[in-house]
Amino acid sequence: MAADPDRPHGMNLRRGRVSLPGQIYHITTVTLGREPVFSDLRNARFLINTLHQSQVRDEASTLAFVVMPDHLHWLMQLGEVIFGGVGSGLYGMLIFVVLAVFLAGLMVGKTPEYLGKKIEAYDVKAGVLFVTAAAFSILGFTAWAAVSEWGLAGLNNAGPHGFSEMMYAFSSGTGNNGSAFAGLSANTTWYNTTIAIAMLIGRFIMIIPALALAGNLAKKKRVALTGGSFPVSGPLFSALLVGTVLIVGALTFFPALSLGPIVEHFLMTGSEIIY
Repeated sequence: MAADPDRPHGMNLRRGRVSLPGQIYHITTVTLGREPVFSDLRNARFLINTLHQSQVRDEASTLAFVVMPDHLHWLMQLGEVIFGGVGSGLYGMLIFVVLAVFLAGLMVGKTPEYLGKKIEAYDVKAGVLFVTAAAFSILGFTAWAAVSEWGLAGLNNAGPHGFSEMMYAFSSGTGNNGSAFAGLSANTTWYNTTIAIAMLIGRFIMIIPALALAGNLAKKKRVALTGGSFPVSGPLFSALLVGTVLIVGALTFFPALSLGPIVEHFLMTGSEIIY
């Protein structure tokens, strides 16, 4: 039977449709071939956790849902449209893996390789640029606000807590949806502009070196593992990777945290040891 040309079908159903933050939508989806995938409670639980993660990331608020063996009904309210989402943590950790492999090669004198691809200067530079982009956005804007009239004018709290408020605003703008403490009057031209720039850096500037690194590794030929290759599995490399994350994070943000949240903690607990 031929399809009715006057009746919308297929891709025509999507024409004119838009997704607006704050609007409520009813979503229905079915499994391929109506296979009862969600009869397995493990699969159903995974689906429910996925819906929960969307609400945690402020992408969508779940108003109601029904999970059936072969389909899902989801009543949701669309929230912020976040460019990161599932997977951004994976490629962020993979960049730390590249840096850890490079550091390991420097320490033991072995060829830095990962997944059969040699880690060269270009790859390390892309990884360093990815890590420093977020630090530049958070610490740079925080330092600018801390010494400028427009930054200090928005504070309702002086001292370490005021510094923490400014640092959190730009941390949230770079890493998520740009929230701020209630004590910071961020609804000003300067704060709106700088936090918006921080959001652009966190979403686009960081993804450029990540894509550059992925493209450079993809075009390389795989090399066979030899006795000079550094192993990238097991407890030793896991400890090295965790140490790289902690050391890079500590060296980057610890001085600023020492001026804000850490000092504020000592003041709140009445400790006589401030420094």
